[in-house]
Amino acid sequence: MLRQKYIFKECVFMNNNYFEKKDLGNFANGVLGEEAKKLWDEFLKYYGDSTSDGALTKREKALCALAVAFATRCPYCIDAYTQTLISMGVTEEQLTEVLHVASSMQAGITLVNGFTMKNTVSEIKL
Repeated sequence: MLRQKYIFKECVFMNNNYFEKKDLGNFANGVLGEEAKKLWDEFLKYYGDSTSDGALTKREKALCALAVAFATRCPYCIDAYTQTLISMGVTEEQLTEVLHVASSMQAGITLVNGFTMKNTVSEIKL
């Protein structure tokens, strides 16, 4: 079984997901929208609107996006948002703190799902 890699090379597997760094550029260049331009354009508008300054700043939204990327294990998003946040002046210490926030949330989510197990055990014991 392949394990998560933290060194981005030209092509690696992360959590059994295929990752090619060059595809970040292909995504940015709209390759995935070639066969469905209208849907792609609508996605880009939604994405742009949702990541623009609003009640939260672009920086705050990018930090949230990185946390989601860690939690969902998306190597493309981790790479892209790490680059974006570094260009915004975010430090490695801050990026690492985002990683730990995502990790602790994931741990809490795993633990709270223990109630499903406990409730099932209680029902069986009845």
